Amino acid sequence: MNRSRTVGREVTRHALFQAAARVGLVAYGVVHLLVAWLALQVAYGDLDGGGVGKADKTGALQSLSANPGGDVVLWLVAVGLGVTTLWQLFEALTGERRAWSRAVNLGEAVLFGYLSFTAGKLAAGSPSSSTDRAQLGLIGSLLRESWGKPVVVAIGVAIVVAGVFVARHGLVHDFTEELDLHRAGPTARRTAVRLGQAGYVALGAVYGIAGVLVVVAAVRNDPAKATGLDVALRTLAAQPYGTVVLTAIAVGLTAFAVFTLFDARYRRR
Repeated sequence: MNRSRTVGREVTRHALFQAAARVGLVAYGVVHLLVAWLALQVAYGDLDGGGVGKADKTGALQSLSANPGGDVVLWLVAVGLGVTTLWQLFEALTGERRAWSRAVNLGEAVLFGYLSFTAGKLAAGSPSSSTDRAQLGLIGSLLRESWGKPVVVAIGVAIVVAGVFVARHGLVHDFTEELDLHRAGPTARRTAVRLGQAGYVALGAVYGIAGVLVVVAAVRNDPAKATGLDVALRTLAAQPYGTVVLTAIAVGLTAFAVFTLFDARYRRR
């Protein structure tokens, strides 16, 4: 086991591996920047409801593929996020930080891996189902079962709890445990912390809203209410002051996107 850990550490600390993984972190930020732009379009009524342009991470990747040279960018995103997935998975399994920090690494590994897979599919020319459609199928199949409603409620509550922990991760700046900010100047340190706080709180808010919609779907026996980030943002837009709230979330997601530049630069090896 120690030998495997040593070999894994040597691989993840190799210059080429580190470079590719940090490209993946920047790519992750680009995805959130695009989601922020899509959220603004939802807020101001400029985004239609079909196909490319859905306000979720898959929609963000689809918007990349629609541009000239988009396939090349998507391959870079896929490879970078794939390497970052391995990095975070290794940290989750063998890291020496607190259990919560390792759980965050594991969650990031799952998310990075999914986005890497989606980007690769799009770059290869394969159609990619929206995350909303996949979730709709899962929730719908569960609600058709006699025991499905409490399971869906539990899933929704778990998503809300995850959103709360993500927001807390930002508020108490636990994310700084993964950064080596001693190498940064005072201004860079303050900027990284403030951007991380705003970004993680925005992410937590979005996930929390999506979790509430899952619970609503179970209570009303309506799977269409539980269709992820895109519907969560559109539901917000339809509420009083929804435009203001969505704009604030878009600003927060933009802050997170900029934070990933600091994350890529100062993430501990």
